[in-house]
Amino acid sequence: MTVRLAAVAFLVSALLATTGAGAHEVTVGALKLTDLWTRATPPGAPVGAGYLSITNTGGEPDRLIAVSSPEAERGELHEMSMENSIMKMRPLADGIEIPAGATVTLAPGGLHLMFVELKAPLAEGGKLPVTLTFEQAGKIETFLHILAIGARGPEGAGRESGHGTP
Repeated sequence: MTVRLAAVAFLVSALLATTGAGAHEVTVGALKLTDLWTRATPPGAPVGAGYLSITNTGGEPDRLIAVSSPEAERGELHEMSMENSIMKMRPLADGIEIPAGATVTLAPGGLHLMFVELKAPLAEGGKLPVTLTFEQAGKIETFLHILAIGARGPEGAGRESGHGTP
């Protein structure tokens, strides 16, 4: 891809990112990010979780290795799982692989972004700025739509997160 095409792709992605919640999509190189969202948090909540789908249309795998937001002291990549009927959450030190030709969905109850030590509550209707860092694609700056406390996703899908925001 030439520099000019890359610049046009970036501008198109930026324009798409300014549209409503249902149309927010970001494409950078072989990666397509869709359904970017988080839940509003009650006052005093120290953490929030973020969700999205990542489609890798390329022929090589990529890996999400970091997340950050100016609205949190730190961002982490997490996984939730059931172990002996107990829900466990753990950070993923090696990131999240995005296989070639596949879609990986970060959703309540599974893989997700975690924002630790929020600087202020996440307010419904707002946007949470985030930087996602990939091994191959590099840094992608975008945002998560802040939905209602208890939201199940942009289209009502998903399960409860268990992060203190019902």
